[in-house]
Amino acid sequence: MINDRISLTTGNGIANVVLSRPDKMNAIDKKMFEALVQTGEQIKADKSIRVVVISGEGKSFCAGLDMGSFASMLDPSAEQKSIPNDLAKRTKGIANDVQYAVWVWREIEVPVIAAIHGVAVGGGFQIALAADMRYAAPKTRFSIMEIKWGLVPDMSSTQLMRHLASEDVVRELTYTGRIFEADEAKEFGFVTKVVDQPLEHAMQIAEQIATKNPHAIRASKRIYNAANYLSQAEGLLMESEEQAKIIGKPNQMEAVMAEMQKRAPVFKD
Repeated sequence: MINDRISLTTGNGIANVVLSRPDKMNAIDKKMFEALVQTGEQIKADKSIRVVVISGEGKSFCAGLDMGSFASMLDPSAEQKSIPNDLAKRTKGIANDVQYAVWVWREIEVPVIAAIHGVAVGGGFQIALAADMRYAAPKTRFSIMEIKWGLVPDMSSTQLMRHLASEDVVRELTYTGRIFEADEAKEFGFVTKVVDQPLEHAMQIAEQIATKNPHAIRASKRIYNAANYLSQAEGLLMESEEQAKIIGKPNQMEAVMAEMQKRAPVFKD
């Protein structure tokens, strides 16, 4: 348990991350911000992890920013602010502390899968967006809710949404803050698939990924993370450079041999 806000268990190459504040619908407070970053960094440092599944305990995935955080914003004497005063200051690479609670999941070298149910609104929606794939239960409710509080989405989602949904859809949902459900989220491109048991489905996908060449999986994620920001020539060159690092190496040869011998592969991390 990461400071009583997130449960992290690992096994068979899978990191199971559970937002564990069910009495508050896993709403984000200062301790949750810290736990998200700490958990992400712990996973980044563990080369035995080949895939991550992130979900929420209780009735929902995440209900966004905790109401107490808004109260601290309005109280100039509050010592424990969830939101730092100087948001423009870069404290975590290209991000600030708040953005990094989401962006760290995009920086993780292996695939991250979000299993979503109940609600994923505001900051909760932004956490889900950082995943490589998102599986949602029917009737799950989503919202870019920041405008309700007179704010803009600022946990890195503006750099994630624009690659998933059309610009006009992103603008409409941001300007209105309206709630939309899983089927519509799937139509927009925010949800990979609507399934009755999202956590079970996410784990099944994770188990498949965990049996693949981990070097090829990590390379594929690097390619796709970079693809939207590269020219065609740069993208083609990156493909070739990543392939050259893998082809003929022990894990790639093990993938070939296991396939030919009809057995489970044994890869080295």
